[in-house]
Amino acid sequence: MLKNKKTVYFCQECGYESSKWMGQCPGCKAWNTFVEETVSVKKSSSGSMKQQADRRAAEPMRLKDISLSRDERTLTKIAEFDRVLGGGIVPGSLVLVGGDPGIGKSTLLLQACRNLALEEKNVLYISGEESMRQIKLRADRIGEFNDKLQILCETNLETIREVIERKKPDIVVIDSIQTMFHEEINSAPGSVSQVRESTNVLMQIAKGQGISIFIVGHVTKEGNVAGPRVLEHMVDTVLYFEGDRHASYRILRAVKNRFGSTNEIGVFEMRNTGLEEVKNPSEFMLNGKPTGTSGSIVACSMEGTRPILVEIQALVCQSNFGIPRRTAVGTDFNRVNLLMAVLEKKVGIHLASCDAYVNIAGGMKMTEPAIDLGISLAVVSSCKDIVIPDSVMAFGEVGLSGEVRAVSMAAQRVAEAKKLGFDTVILPEVCRSSVKEISGVRLVYVSWIQDAIKFIRQI
Repeated sequence: MLKNKKTVYFCQECGYESSKWMGQCPGCKAWNTFVEETVSVKKSSSGSMKQQADRRAAEPMRLKDISLSRDERTLTKIAEFDRVLGGGIVPGSLVLVGGDPGIGKSTLLLQACRNLALEEKNVLYISGEESMRQIKLRADRIGEFNDKLQILCETNLETIREVIERKKPDIVVIDSIQTMFHEEINSAPGSVSQVRESTNVLMQIAKGQGISIFIVGHVTKEGNVAGPRVLEHMVDTVLYFEGDRHASYRILRAVKNRFGSTNEIGVFEMRNTGLEEVKNPSEFMLNGKPTGTSGSIVACSMEGTRPILVEIQALVCQSNFGIPRRTAVGTDFNRVNLLMAVLEKKVGIHLASCDAYVNIAGGMKMTEPAIDLGISLAVVSSCKDIVIPDSVMAFGEVGLSGEVRAVSMAAQRVAEAKKLGFDTVILPEVCRSSVKEISGVRLVYVSWIQDAIKFIRQI
């Protein structure tokens, strides 16, 4: 038995294989990521006569001879989910859904399965973590299901393959990939070898039979999908659930999508009956914004093709310690320090001895440079105790020289501000040619951060 087995080491980040343990992975340069696993050694064979005939029959095609047929996407009837997928489910696609425990991955997929079953699609929900009774209890909170949805509690990949080939469903959900195991792999479920081989089997089923498969993946404490990074390369789409599970909102973000935009997000609100989509995320995020206070301004960030307005709050006060404290919640900490250095050097506002706290209200995480102008004005507003009117919105990237640089889709941002009732928009001067005059909205074009600060002092 020992002659048919050997011990190898796999990198948990990229799947690099080595015969010995190494501190740093040569493939992805990550440290302390190698794990020991026992694998079977298979003797090489030429294969059966049929396999040899199939190899000889394989012929390449000329690119101009390939005909395109637009596959009709399948809608889940959850508009926010369909938006993130790129317009619906593509037949034969393999989608990975990741997120923290309890964030709502299984709930969203079960809601999608219910809607697909009501559209007369054959759906197979395979769970390796929950019993049928647990799934039934969650389903009763969501609504009524018809007979098009079938449940299977199984972790053996060969059994799952046999059931899929026999039932031939349109949609399959695997919850979760870390619980699945392949009999030919000797390592434990959830290991690098098992996750990689299980995903490969599911990919062959999806592509070979045209079945759309959703895979639920656990995440590590760093927020990445547990298992080798090659898992994300094998699938067609990678979706991440974000947000605090103790809060009511959830954000579904696409970080990879071969069939649509990679920057789209969907916003949901967790309720007793499941996840309910938020039609207007900007209005949802601005709900509860204080009025008549300093250190607060509304900025606009683009998430894919959707402009989202968020409230940026800043609190600047004199420090009681030798080293001032700086905190950033919802945005890049280093970016906040950079903008404060620009304000100190180019504008002359003394912030070196002040504590500074910057927060994006609502728990959203924004890293687009277009919110630089909003962060800078919020810091100045708090430091100088300037109250910025609630009807003012700002966006623009701030450079190290204090210049306000152009951002993409300026016209869409202004239109979103108009829709939510803002009458004044501060934006970069270089966006003047791309933005048309809109009745009822005052457009204030600025070239330097000093110009924007001068304007908020005067209003």
